[in-house]
Amino acid sequence: MQTSMHQIEALIAKGEGLDLEFKTCRNQLNRDVYETVCAFLNRHGGTILLGVQDDGTVQGIDPDILDQIRKDFVTAINNRQKLSPPTYLSLDEIDLGGKKLLRIYVPESSQVHRFNSRIYDRNEDGDIDITDHTVQVAQLYQRKQATYSENRVYPWIQPSDLRADLIDRCRRHVRINRKNHPWADMDDAALLQSAQLAQTDPASGKSGVTLAGVMLFGHDSQILQVCPAHRTDLLLRKVDVDRYDDRDLVRTNLIDSYDRILAFIQKHLPDPFYLEGIERRSLRDHIFREVASNMLIHREYASGATSRLVIEYGRVVTDNPSRPHGFGLLNPNTMIPYQKNPILSAFFREIDRADELGSGMRKLMLYGKAYGGADPELIEGDIFRMVISVPEFGANPALHPKIGAEPRQVSEQVGEQVGEQVGEQVGEQVAKVLNACTPQPRTKAELLEILGLANVYMNYKRHLLPSIEQGFIEMTIPEKPKSSLQKYRLTVKGKDLLSKGGL
Repeated sequence: MQTSMHQIEALIAKGEGLDLEFKTCRNQLNRDVYETVCAFLNRHGGTILLGVQDDGTVQGIDPDILDQIRKDFVTAINNRQKLSPPTYLSLDEIDLGGKKLLRIYVPESSQVHRFNSRIYDRNEDGDIDITDHTVQVAQLYQRKQATYSENRVYPWIQPSDLRADLIDRCRRHVRINRKNHPWADMDDAALLQSAQLAQTDPASGKSGVTLAGVMLFGHDSQILQVCPAHRTDLLLRKVDVDRYDDRDLVRTNLIDSYDRILAFIQKHLPDPFYLEGIERRSLRDHIFREVASNMLIHREYASGATSRLVIEYGRVVTDNPSRPHGFGLLNPNTMIPYQKNPILSAFFREIDRADELGSGMRKLMLYGKAYGGADPELIEGDIFRMVISVPEFGANPALHPKIGAEPRQVSEQVGEQVGEQVGEQVGEQVAKVLNACTPQPRTKAELLEILGLANVYMNYKRHLLPSIEQGFIEMTIPEKPKSSLQKYRLTVKGKDLLSKGGL
């Protein structure tokens, strides 16, 4: 989650409270950092700023130990001997007036966590050890279990019963995007425990996969056993408004469900040319990635209601069973984001299928009007409804001054030369990468050198990773992505693209 300097200054000015804690951390991480993490997980979540004194004075962190602090923190919170159950949290580096800070965002968890076998809860601006207070511990467990259906444990389903291919697919994704991600080197059981998808039921003492774990990685038969009402009904209803023109009834795991929702959208909605500055943006994909993830990770799976997405003339309407925290039309400027399924939300963020809480909704509002001509409507209730306007250029080709069905229509308004240069630069860069891998594989350093770029991770992520994710090039040693012998070769898909002159 990207945080601006202004946002950090506003947080510091706000002062410590129920969801905000300052830690000095000049030269090392203190134990009380983990106590606060544990307390935030058990209560309503919060933000920890490392490098700030209790009174709000910005002291900063010694730059020479930043990397070590990151490593120590990630190692500790993934060590079940320290934090149980373990979790994954990221640290954002911030430069504030020349002083280095680290920001840790801790979401509310649907489980009860312990640090060094002690249970901590949050009260005002302090962390309270409630381990020996039986009533408070019982209330904490009851609140978690009553609030989050995703936390239900199924002892008859163990990690080995799930789809190993889906787990490995997610593991490969985090390896490519974040080479130091702790999941990259974990086996399936350890990954599921780290992601809080395998737990021990505090009432029965039996261990198993949770509802969230089954919904993500279960076989279709297992999913129907634990959640028989689960389905996402995708409908195109423009001509035959009484029935439908096209339909996809999705009753599978959430990872494949996400892909099928986007495939249905891409099949039936236009993706008009749009420039933001000099960069092209796919408004359709930006908007409906958020819609798809919202439908899957914020659904109330204990409900028997069907989740539905309907493409109508000029708009898309989604209905999703929910556990409401209010009713009526939401105001995006005043709404307070609430995680309906924290475990599912966190997992989708790690595999880049969702944004941080609140930021995805802001993106939806930002691009929604530019895409369809009207602000999206978000209506809270037992059924959460989204109404998104979409362009219908066949009926009204002058719908937007900045969006058009063809790039040529836009070029007259934003400058033909800029539009052509952007497209040519992107095409030339991909072509260079693919041609460089012919006939022999190339190392990452060689490919970046051909593009005239330094061999740093940001350049790899920005200029090579898209060709890997699109399937144009692949690793020669995929089972060892960090190998010093790793190279990249052209795939069949990449060869076809070059041979057909697609660049």
